[in-house]
Amino acid sequence: MADTRAPRPSTDEESAPLLQNVSHPDDGPASQHEEPTFFDRLAAVVQEPLSPLTKLLLVATLLFLLLSSIFIGLFAGAQHKINSGAGRGQTTVTTTTTATATTTAQVTTTAVSTTTVLIPAPAPTGPPVQPVCISPSCISVASSVLASLDESQDPCENFYDFANGGWLKANPIPSDKGSFGHFEEIALQNRRLLQQILSEDASSHFSAASALASDPYDEVLLKKLRGLYGSCMDEDHLDDLGEAPLRDMAKKIRELFRGKTTVVDAESTASEKERDRLTATVAYLHSRGVSALFDYSIDGDAGNDPNFMSLWLSQGDLGLPSKEYYEEDSVVELYRDVLERLLLTLDDEDDSMDVKPAQEPGLVVHEERLRVWPPWPWPPWGDDDDGGEKPENRSQRAKKLSTAIIEFEKKIANASLDLDVLYQDPLATYNPVPFKNVSDSLPGFDFATYFSAFAPRSFPATIILTSTTYLSDLSRILNDTDKATLEAYFVTRAGLELSPYLGLDTEAWKAVRSLQEVLSGIKKGAVGDRAEYCIARTESALGFALGRYFVREAFGGASRETATKVITDVIETFKKSLRNLDWMDKESAAGAARKADALRVKVGYPLSPNTEDPRSIANWYARVKINSDTFFENMVSARVADQIRTWLQLGKQRDPEAWEMYASTVNAYYNPPANEHAFDSAGRLYNQDGKLEEWWTNKTSEGFKVRQKCIVDQFSNYTIDDGKGGEIHVNGNLTSGENIGDSGLIQAYRAWKAQYNDEKEFLLPGLNYTREQMFFISFARSWAQNIKPAAAVARVRTDPHSPNRFRVHGTVSNIPEFAAAFNCSSKAKLNPPQEKRCIFW
Repeated sequence: MADTRAPRPSTDEESAPLLQNVSHPDDGPASQHEEPTFFDRLAAVVQEPLSPLTKLLLVATLLFLLLSSIFIGLFAGAQHKINSGAGRGQTTVTTTTTATATTTAQVTTTAVSTTTVLIPAPAPTGPPVQPVCISPSCISVASSVLASLDESQDPCENFYDFANGGWLKANPIPSDKGSFGHFEEIALQNRRLLQQILSEDASSHFSAASALASDPYDEVLLKKLRGLYGSCMDEDHLDDLGEAPLRDMAKKIRELFRGKTTVVDAESTASEKERDRLTATVAYLHSRGVSALFDYSIDGDAGNDPNFMSLWLSQGDLGLPSKEYYEEDSVVELYRDVLERLLLTLDDEDDSMDVKPAQEPGLVVHEERLRVWPPWPWPPWGDDDDGGEKPENRSQRAKKLSTAIIEFEKKIANASLDLDVLYQDPLATYNPVPFKNVSDSLPGFDFATYFSAFAPRSFPATIILTSTTYLSDLSRILNDTDKATLEAYFVTRAGLELSPYLGLDTEAWKAVRSLQEVLSGIKKGAVGDRAEYCIARTESALGFALGRYFVREAFGGASRETATKVITDVIETFKKSLRNLDWMDKESAAGAARKADALRVKVGYPLSPNTEDPRSIANWYARVKINSDTFFENMVSARVADQIRTWLQLGKQRDPEAWEMYASTVNAYYNPPANEHAFDSAGRLYNQDGKLEEWWTNKTSEGFKVRQKCIVDQFSNYTIDDGKGGEIHVNGNLTSGENIGDSGLIQAYRAWKAQYNDEKEFLLPGLNYTREQMFFISFARSWAQNIKPAAAVARVRTDPHSPNRFRVHGTVSNIPEFAAAFNCSSKAKLNPPQEKRCIFW
């Protein structure tokens, strides 16, 4: 279920394994007698003779730690030495790979290692004047860069297409996807390795590590992993089952909502019985990770004790991605059709209870009269000639209910916070209140019983609300909604969320897929590789277990320790840069330095659960029962275990070693209360202990706000094509945190310029660009992405990241060094006057 307060991963998927710590075969003897510099240490990690998959993951994983908008940028300055003594004297190459990180407060971390060419200034281009590197690795990197460029474009006017035009032409969007970018390309490489782990027999796959293969805990883990993956791949069995698993769940929902399986006091009033039924239904859905009415998360109490795990309540997910879609007639009509198809598919004709719209909720219809729909004679409680209305058939009823569901969801949407507030304003969304206040705000719901359903270790005396008005508004909406609509809403919530676990020939799967196709721009009827889908689902359910074997295949040597050392060096560089910010006074800079020291550095793979200890991981997934050949049931089992695990954290102290992502996931997040935080528009409000407070001075805060408004206005002026002849503006408020994070690129550039050594630079063959130009080209290449209009619209409306084109153009236009590197004229689009630039760092 959606969790708006939990650490949010980046939507930019970056996937590749970490590197081994071995020497590069091209390293010459000269390097063996030199004290290793910061860049040499980075080179030892990045430039190892492993697979491209291995090389890419380390750089991307390093960014996992660079959770500050500034930390990221500084990483981009890394130079590495890959050849010494090759050719005539010195031969070096610097390659650039960039990766992104996102979380609750939504800041993107960009890690860059740069391809550098030694060309004399000031000319922007020209033939190399020193020997070039002709090793296979250098030729490969140079070929990749050349293939990505479109040199017919003016870099000062359209830098994104200049750096990526070749790649964009060579990498069209697959028909089953709404977008395809550089990160997705890398992710495919990771999935090939994961597929090998999931497909091979344990004894053969780990023949070189007999101890691992014979460990009983590893046997259990591998059995679960391959059992889940195998049940997903068994499409014939999925087709044989049809909608049965989802029908069973829909039946359970109806039974709970109608009170059939709900234990209630015989002396309870009618309103109390309705409350108990509503509570039981919502608890059942939430226990399976299905969002309904509201959502919850367990995280630190940011305003009091960031390490005390507390309950947060927030607004629930909508059936459509955002409020705006409910105003589009074509989308609403499609959504209504999807809901109608789900209701017809999941209808229970033989149930002895029928809750009709506009009728009393307790009406009982004899079971025998429901064997044929509509039951006849009608009405079932009297004579057909007594003036009763003609019965509705199933199709009419489903159509009416689907329309009612949409009206219900519209009301919830209107009561919900806008996403820019939810994601970017931690002060407005931190509202701790006593339990009684929550209960009084929604009297038709029994929160005490709801909590007990999850068996938390301690009852939450205080609950943190993201909105002070949502629950009371929800109470009013529920009172105005008939019971038939609520029941249909709960059934379709499960259908929308869990239908993808059914066979592709089922009506429920096809209905939900038709909505996804329109919202994402996917070609109608196009289905991707089944193995790719099943790998992703297995990772989502058992990611720490899968990560254990991924690490054993992809990691080696001391790469993890070396990478950690690189990160700590970056932190020290950041602290030194604080003194140069004219808008940050000494007091605030000192606090920022303390915050940098408190950063929790997490590289490579987690120690909680311990990737190196199979017992630790087996205990983590002990509640996941993969003992069925039914993929649907296996995935639901994993969801239930995940929700129980979440609730068991309530009232405990935070586990400082806990991770929110898996070793096989090359991405990043930041969680401010956990000291995995940043200095963007939201992260700046958390101090070095992860506590929510205004720790900057007023002067520094005002200086930041001026720059923040500048960047909000800048990005709000960017527009995308909606695919229907119109344009949609980027939400500068929603994306401000990420845009500020991207602006840290300037610090990366300065750090790189200050630390590289001309005598250790190497040239790539065929690239007639200066080292400064290659820095920016490498940055832009990381954001290469083809995206369909429908997917772009969804991103603008829901994603705190700006479209990739604007992440490039918006960032470089605020950096004077970019214009200088490419000799841009004063009238060039990406070289605005200094007073119009939004400069933070």
